[in-house]
Amino acid sequence: MHNDLYAVVGNPISHSKSPRIHSLFAANTGEALEYTAIQAPLEELDETVRDFFAKGGKGLNVTVPFKEQAWKMADQRSERAAKAGASNTLYQDDEGRLIADNTDGVGLVTDLTKNNGVNLSGKRVLILGAGGAVRGVLGPILAEQPAELVIANRTLARAEALVELFTDEAGDTALSAKGVTDVAGAFDIIINGTSASLQGDLPPVSTEVVTPDTVVYDMMYTPGVTTFNQWALDNGAVQVLDGLGMLVEQAAESFRIWRGIRPETVPVMDELRNN
Repeated sequence: MHNDLYAVVGNPISHSKSPRIHSLFAANTGEALEYTAIQAPLEELDETVRDFFAKGGKGLNVTVPFKEQAWKMADQRSERAAKAGASNTLYQDDEGRLIADNTDGVGLVTDLTKNNGVNLSGKRVLILGAGGAVRGVLGPILAEQPAELVIANRTLARAEALVELFTDEAGDTALSAKGVTDVAGAFDIIINGTSASLQGDLPPVSTEVVTPDTVVYDMMYTPGVTTFNQWALDNGAVQVLDGLGMLVEQAAESFRIWRGIRPETVPVMDELRNN
């Protein structure tokens, strides 16, 4: 009996935790599958994806820098992928059409609300950054109905473009754009959607956004405390979280899409944190 084949595609890819995560999911659910990592040449994503499925592959995760390209090459997109403008999950339907989905936002919200008990409803939320990572999570965040959501970015026009794109999903949420240095007042929840932490940098945001009641979430993760989360702790944040939980939860949602079963995530997070 052969195992169904899945993979993550990116460039570079050697650092990816996805093969380990999905191997743990497979072991914990009893699903017969193999999950590998593929480094695609920067100009050859299309060929890599089509070759993978032509050889019987069942599903792909997509990571940097290919998420927008994967979205463009799909024959169909889920509703959440359509709005995100990027795809991290690919599979083929029964007719062989390439379907794109995006599980990043579900991963973030699940990690915040289910794993860490953070309620977004009625809260004042600040999200830093206006790139693809932020665009991919805005829909699920807005679905939680925060009272206010401020998108802050160094380039104001990019934040304004996201506000315009998601206005129809905002409902009663006050959705607005600001330059990072123009953000004022305290927030209940701050989400760092920039990659600044990976370079040891900080967005130039005022310390007044953090209070002793503020929960801070860095979508990046490092073995220790991220640069942004350390800044938040130094300025009195009550709780800081990194993106490892989001990584595991978005993977679990991909696994559910492919296999029809949602794996337990907490044991996998514990395994990754402790080993």
